[in-house]
Amino acid sequence: MEIVELSNGLKVVLVPCEAESVAFGLFVASGSCHEQPKEAGISHFIEHMLFKGTPMRSALDISKSIEGRGGMFNAWTSEELTAFYAHLPYEYLDEAVDILSDMFLHASMNREEFEREKLVVLEEIRMYEDDPDSVVLENLQSVLFAGTTLSSPIAGSAETLLKMRPADLKRYMRGHYLPSRTIAVVAGRFERDAAVKAVSSRLGRFRAKGAKMQAVDISALEPVKNEVVKTKDVQQTRIAIGYRTFGRNDRRKYAATVFDAILGRGMSSRLFQQVREKKGLSYDVSSRMQFLADAGMWIVSMGVDPAKEKAALSTVDRELERIRTRRVGKEELARTKEFLVGNFRLSHERVIAKLHFYGQTMLSFGKLISPEEQIRGILDVTADDILQVANEILNPSMRCVSRVVGGNLV
Repeated sequence: MEIVELSNGLKVVLVPCEAESVAFGLFVASGSCHEQPKEAGISHFIEHMLFKGTPMRSALDISKSIEGRGGMFNAWTSEELTAFYAHLPYEYLDEAVDILSDMFLHASMNREEFEREKLVVLEEIRMYEDDPDSVVLENLQSVLFAGTTLSSPIAGSAETLLKMRPADLKRYMRGHYLPSRTIAVVAGRFERDAAVKAVSSRLGRFRAKGAKMQAVDISALEPVKNEVVKTKDVQQTRIAIGYRTFGRNDRRKYAATVFDAILGRGMSSRLFQQVREKKGLSYDVSSRMQFLADAGMWIVSMGVDPAKEKAALSTVDRELERIRTRRVGKEELARTKEFLVGNFRLSHERVIAKLHFYGQTMLSFGKLISPEEQIRGILDVTADDILQVANEILNPSMRCVSRVVGGNLV
């Protein structure tokens, strides 16, 4: 691995590996947490509009250029960043860099395309609003991070979307799409000097000034409400139990990752075994830990028969109490670590996984964190660490239960 910093401050991460393909990606610190309330969803809308053509290429030209070579390209937006990437046979790296750089720097923002894409994003928002899983998690996050921009949906709302104009997106990009906030990653099979030349020739003259990246004001976080309920036309109650917790720079993140895996990662996890296998209360029950820059959240989610809701919640709470009060056994701890390390190693066999791992870690931490360092952090976790972090995460004052229920069940 190597980091090359261009004269404009943009950093290029080179990740060579044995493969028949190459991936190129651009990761920019522009996500929903950077937005003002009146512009909620603008980062996500920009992601869409960058695919709609440039003065040199139409949207169809872009698709044909990538897919016509057997490749794929995509993008995504999160609370903290937007990522654009392409994956092609290795001999087409130069084309991938040329196309993505053109999209990144020269998006047309054609008014007709703009208004048409608004309708597409509006349907995406409606899709999320119709999906109980999305609603229960969105409502939970809005409570856990109330008072900050982390509480806003990534796609925004119909109200904020419909008010946006091309000039708004261009203004926002001038302040956020900066060399200092952008990481370029090349992963897979490539020749080092050719890769650096391909990126520097397209993005090395990209110069822009904007405001410094601001952290989310965690001091503005409001007390966590203990419950939020949404009524929809559903047969099954969707439940998400969430706890607001610490961010990714905290030393406890590795213990928290093991804690999460013990409880809700995979079919051998405690919650899956108790809630589904032994009691048959839910088809799907799992947990996940999400670390952001200055805060995080741990979530248990499941779908249950309304008549079994209390039994399911009680079963989950018993498992939470058990991990909070009883030390994890040596065998279970060793097995969980092996699961996490093996899962991590297998996922990093793929070129795209390497691209995203190094792009996100470089943007998030300002440095490369190797897979070996991540693995070492997991392996160093002790049973006492799990007991301590369980008590810190499972703080009743930081807990909210989000539910989506049928209309006659409130």
